[in-house]
Amino acid sequence: MYNRKSKNVNSKRLIELKLHIHFSIVYFDSMKQLSLILFVIVSLVFVVFPSCENSEVYEAEEAQQLSFYPSSKPCTRWWWFATDINEEDIKHQLDWAKEHNFGGVEVAWVYPLYRYQRMYARSYGRNYQKDTSAQEWLSPEWSEIVAFTKAYSDSIGLSCDFTFGSAWPVAGSNITEEHTSKIYGDSMFRQTLTFAWCWPDTQMVINHLDSNAFRLFSEPVGNALQEALKGSKSALFTDSWEIKLNATNKIWTPGFDTVFLNKFGYDIIPYMEAGLDSFPDVRYDYMLLLDEYVTEGFYKPYVRKCKELGAWSRVQCLASPTDVMTTYGLVDIPETESMLNNPNYSLVVSSAACLASKPIVSSETFTCMYGFPATYLRQEQTADLKMVADAMFAQGVNHHVYHGMPYNPKGVDSIDFFATTYFGPGGSLENELGAFNSYMEKVSGHMQKGRSYSDVAVYIPYEDGVMKGAYPPERQRVWVWGEYELRYIFPPEELIGYQPLWINRHYLSRSKLENGKLLIGDAAFSSLYVDVEYMDYRALQKVLELAQQGFPICFKNLPSQPGKLKMEGYQDMVRKIIALPNVSDQWDQVSVQPPIISGDSIPDFWCRVTEDGDYLIFLAQPLAKGLEYPVYSGQSKMERSVFRTLEFNFNGKKEKKNIEFKPYQSVLLKLSSKGEIEEVDIQFVPEDPIVRERMPQRMHF
Repeated sequence: MYNRKSKNVNSKRLIELKLHIHFSIVYFDSMKQLSLILFVIVSLVFVVFPSCENSEVYEAEEAQQLSFYPSSKPCTRWWWFATDINEEDIKHQLDWAKEHNFGGVEVAWVYPLYRYQRMYARSYGRNYQKDTSAQEWLSPEWSEIVAFTKAYSDSIGLSCDFTFGSAWPVAGSNITEEHTSKIYGDSMFRQTLTFAWCWPDTQMVINHLDSNAFRLFSEPVGNALQEALKGSKSALFTDSWEIKLNATNKIWTPGFDTVFLNKFGYDIIPYMEAGLDSFPDVRYDYMLLLDEYVTEGFYKPYVRKCKELGAWSRVQCLASPTDVMTTYGLVDIPETESMLNNPNYSLVVSSAACLASKPIVSSETFTCMYGFPATYLRQEQTADLKMVADAMFAQGVNHHVYHGMPYNPKGVDSIDFFATTYFGPGGSLENELGAFNSYMEKVSGHMQKGRSYSDVAVYIPYEDGVMKGAYPPERQRVWVWGEYELRYIFPPEELIGYQPLWINRHYLSRSKLENGKLLIGDAAFSSLYVDVEYMDYRALQKVLELAQQGFPICFKNLPSQPGKLKMEGYQDMVRKIIALPNVSDQWDQVSVQPPIISGDSIPDFWCRVTEDGDYLIFLAQPLAKGLEYPVYSGQSKMERSVFRTLEFNFNGKKEKKNIEFKPYQSVLLKLSSKGEIEEVDIQFVPEDPIVRERMPQRMHF
């Protein structure tokens, strides 16, 4: 039967004076919040946490009850170029964002505009004007204008987050040679940051394996943001990994070889000299230790620093050399990205969020949607944006941060950012933006209710990715290198109607079996699906334990053990697993219950379960299924309705429904605990898009 298959400013008084009226208005609400905080503090006096594990559970439960943003309206990244930032322009652009139905902004500090004007001027023989008017990076003047921005945002009801540092990746002006990024075999290597506010002064990328490097970077940035972090609670954002070292397989830090020898019992230096590409098993051991270094040296200190500053941590962990699902579970707000990543990647992030009880899954949305660098800039079409957003909703995203809105002084609407879709005055989207944002607010609000539905856990092929190494050239990009990044993975086709979630070794090991359900975080699984070539010894042990307790497991393949030193008994565990009657390589012999949706051509969808036991199912418009980067202009063109006959299995009932997808429309259904199906009105009809010729991809930035 068994078939074997072969990522000190002192400006407080001034700001309080300028916004005295605002603070008077919100005083009463603040007192209510203070009372609540005091109540929580007093309550905690009587709580004893007997272990770190219990503390983690408490933090997860606490996070689930918190509201991170004042509304479900979308936010936008706000690109501040290194120029004089003044109060009048800040108020003008924040007022514009408020009028166009944004819920907030994320301030991101980047290079002076003349950095690119200079480059273009040299290329085309033109003149450029050097602008040196910017507030000095992290100076009291800089801190003052940032704090004013936060206070004014509060006064008009907008959230205000901040990128933690200038541009990306994490770099600082104070990073010494000792604390810069390192690779094995090249003591002179340094990665510099060229997008920073302080350009042409050089910032150095930190050594992410060294918590002292992060501390050195974070202290001046945190100090400069202290006043801005008062008022409503902000999130501090850090972008995706984007470290040049990944493709070398030689990320390094002093003492790594000694720790490796103690942990694995053999010397890694000869393999580093020869190149890890030729030794997949050694590369696996190397990546296990690298995961620990990066987690302890960067991600955990980052989360702690945000808490210390009284802020949320909002992080894109994608492409980091870690078991990324675990890393995403560390932060308050895990964030994905699209379209530089295809929407399918977001299932990795939303799965981690569910397993770690993180209620918000954020997305940097519309980045270089039509290509990189930005093509069809200021010719973007709302129908295309809606198609991409719908694809992201169907992967579990429930909060969007548009990419983005450049800083434009009052009376100016001509400043762009090279990697963005343009949201701002004078853009092609402006006339439809308010209505589109209302649509985004409505769907996001529904997708934030309750918890993500779960039924089938699918073991994520992370070990496979590490063992495979680099992607083939046709799948690599400037920002994409290795299989371990999990950019192109999809759940098995036979599971689509179940809304399967990914699970990795970390979450599997922390799960518990109760009343026939595998429980972890917000998830309650009825079965486990395993189809990988490699599985860590510890994960296989857990699978055997579950199998011996009678849990249904579809074990499609006979995995091998990754790593150079093989643990005894691995294949014996495999044999024990497949010999059990509740384990099969055929899904139909394992499935405990029917999928929540069945039928032909099931659209991409996401389901949430409310506290009342209702199901909210977002069915994405058919054209949103399987989107790949880049979208072409007018790809969303839809001239007539599309129909799907689907069967819904919920609360012990089966109901067939003929679903009409009108042009450009997705569908939101409420399946009540009483067995009724109601269609929720989320209609937004964008203007018909113009289908334009595809633009060639330019990758020179």
